[in-house]
Amino acid sequence: MFDTLPRILLGLLTGFLFGFFLQKGRVSNRRVILGQFLLRDFTVMKIMMTAILVGGIGVYAMLAAGWVQLSIKPAHLATIVLGGLIFGPAMVFLGYCPGTAVAAAGEGKRDAWWGLLGMTLGAAVYSELDASCARLRALADFGPVTLPQITGIPAHVWFAAVLVFAVLFFRWIDSRRAA
Repeated sequence: MFDTLPRILLGLLTGFLFGFFLQKGRVSNRRVILGQFLLRDFTVMKIMMTAILVGGIGVYAMLAAGWVQLSIKPAHLATIVLGGLIFGPAMVFLGYCPGTAVAAAGEGKRDAWWGLLGMTLGAAVYSELDASCARLRALADFGPVTLPQITGIPAHVWFAAVLVFAVLFFRWIDSRRAA
């Protein structure tokens, strides 16, 4: 059931650092999350775009070096849309996503504990209903694919496009703030 002690300690350290950086990035503050949904505060977007770029480039660099193998999950679009329709309003209502809720709970914010309770109950309900969702998953099952596989556009082109978009978007945000 448990992994080796070094792997557990690495997981704890990684989780601590993740929470620390969420807190330092101010995204464990529900007002920042709500500001994103109200299109007033783009801190969350900046952090997510940066994480996607750094993480994606890192994963593909390690893949190219032969250090890792990708394990792609199947793209079940019907259940992804359904999950988004449940997750999105819940995130707006609570003001946290799962990671920021844990960070906020670690800061002692009581409202985050209600969200953690709801996420735990939601995970339990999902685990009970998962087997009965097979027909729903089959509605739009693309299998384990990536954007480069679907589009035929290499991963480095996707990352270059996201990088250009991110730079332009960040500059646009900063110009709006200056005005």
